[in-house]
Amino acid sequence: MTMDWNDLKVALAIVRHGTLSAAARSLGTTQPTTSRRLDGLERRLGAKLFDREAGGLRPTVLCQSLVDGLERMDAGALSVQRQVAARDTGLSGEILVTSLDWLGDEVIAPMLARFGAVHPGLVIELVNDTKVFNLARREADLAFRFGSFAQENLVERRIGEIAYALYASENYLERHGSPEATNGFSGHLLVLLDRAAGEVPHEAWLPVLAHRARTVLHANGLRAHLAAVRSGTAMAVLPCLLANREPSLRRVAVPHPGVVRAVRVGFHSDMRDTPRIRALVDFMVLEFASMEGQINPQG
Repeated sequence: MTMDWNDLKVALAIVRHGTLSAAARSLGTTQPTTSRRLDGLERRLGAKLFDREAGGLRPTVLCQSLVDGLERMDAGALSVQRQVAARDTGLSGEILVTSLDWLGDEVIAPMLARFGAVHPGLVIELVNDTKVFNLARREADLAFRFGSFAQENLVERRIGEIAYALYASENYLERHGSPEATNGFSGHLLVLLDRAAGEVPHEAWLPVLAHRARTVLHANGLRAHLAAVRSGTAMAVLPCLLANREPSLRRVAVPHPGVVRAVRVGFHSDMRDTPRIRALVDFMVLEFASMEGQINPQG
């Protein structure tokens, strides 16, 4: 019996994700297509691979016995794909890049555009998402983020830094005055990240120093913080390179050195010697170096 790897991938995706809809999303297809492929595979096998339950699909004993082999096949197929993607094609081909929120839009995107402008043989795609892309599964070629990478077989490189400081608008400071650490910023208003984010390094110091200030908003995106500060409503910790572009904002002097966060790029070790990947990473390092004056918290 000849097995179609595309059908076997469906079975493996359902094992991993538990439902047809989640498996379809992971495969980039639709739930009806995923269901049809599973039905066809089970017919050809003459056996059920999953028991249908209210909460999803549960692998049968037969299916469980196949999982190790399917995982090995999947790993082998991905390895072949990475080797093909890493072939020496010079500075041509496609590069899929992922990043986060404002970092991707405000910092990474202009750099990628400049790189693409001088390399017409490249097609560069940027996806900004809170999702952690699996680089081993070629969900992306490069990822730019804060913090280290937890996935195996990745090359990680620190390529730059982003500094943060406390900012307020001129209007806010005229109305409220400069905050005083000696009284815990009493009478002042703050915008902080949403509580689901937990303790974030660039902001963790502020509630301690400003323990008598009132938090008027928790928001999960730094653009919301920037907008609130620009409106003159409250103060917030912002990336210096964004806040310094705003003529109405002023850096607030506080007895704290501020925080500098490292920006890291990660890619699979199989892509280490790929010319387009190597060239892009080297270019990004130079780009971040050229921004040093913008990110210096004392600048």
